[in-house]
Amino acid sequence: MKIVACNSNRPLAEAIAAHLNMSLCKASIRRFSDMECFVEIEENVRGEDVFIIQSTSYPANDNLMELLVCIDALRRGSARRITAVMPYFGYARQDRKSGPRTPISAKLVANLITEAGANRVLTLDLHAGQIQGFFDIPLDNLYAAPVFLRDIEQNYDAGKLVMVSPDVGGVLRARALAKSLEADLAIIDKRRERAGVSEVMHIIGDVEGRECIVVDDIVDSAGTLCNAAVALKEAGAESVSAYISHGVLSGGAVSRVSASPLKSLIITDSIQSTEAVRVSHNVRQITIAPLMGEAIQRISEERSVSSLFD
Repeated sequence: MKIVACNSNRPLAEAIAAHLNMSLCKASIRRFSDMECFVEIEENVRGEDVFIIQSTSYPANDNLMELLVCIDALRRGSARRITAVMPYFGYARQDRKSGPRTPISAKLVANLITEAGANRVLTLDLHAGQIQGFFDIPLDNLYAAPVFLRDIEQNYDAGKLVMVSPDVGGVLRARALAKSLEADLAIIDKRRERAGVSEVMHIIGDVEGRECIVVDDIVDSAGTLCNAAVALKEAGAESVSAYISHGVLSGGAVSRVSASPLKSLIITDSIQSTEAVRVSHNVRQITIAPLMGEAIQRISEERSVSSLFD
């Protein structure tokens, strides 16, 4: 087994390799003067089981192209099996036609990865479950819930907790955590007038005097999350925190979170943290390296991945 790290999130790749007591495969991934991507694998990979670690986070297009070129380099180097390990799968929010003459970009990305030569994909908390069906190769979708569960148990009083879904679509995710913690569930009903802008309408469930934890898969502009925190505090919540799998946090999202009523925002390291995240007083990052490393080990040894969550 060999692990190749692309450039999107090298600290996570190094942490995964350390968890597996391995060294990263020697590879040169660089740009020409016109920003064209070039990949050279500097070790023999013939007949090897190779895992490429690359999130397609910002800059999404550059990181996606890096992944595709790396897959092609390994395929032409006669790797036995190539697994694209994508802790954050970009373009996942474009999983259906949102209007006339619009793309299903998640399907296009799935096709590109498959045609480039990947034999399987490993990812974390896909935005929409149906994306698994966009691939004609095996896909393993891991869940950050066990990582969140351990952190919540260490930092909160379970008797006062309410797990909150920020919209109807995320109820299953919040309910699973609520069941594990034997906590109550609340749902925020919101209306989105246009992309990137949301308006909280009302809260379903009792949050008065409770510690609320909002659970979601992606935080981007953080507008929805901050609106939810305001609404929960107005409804009498004692405190509001959030556990989010992928901290995209684009634009002024971190400053927006810092100025909000959120006690804390906990994100995973599926996306490499920016300086703004590192210095923020109420944003904290927890690692998924042991989870990803264990899944990689099991895939290489042809053992069950789903039993990780039993």
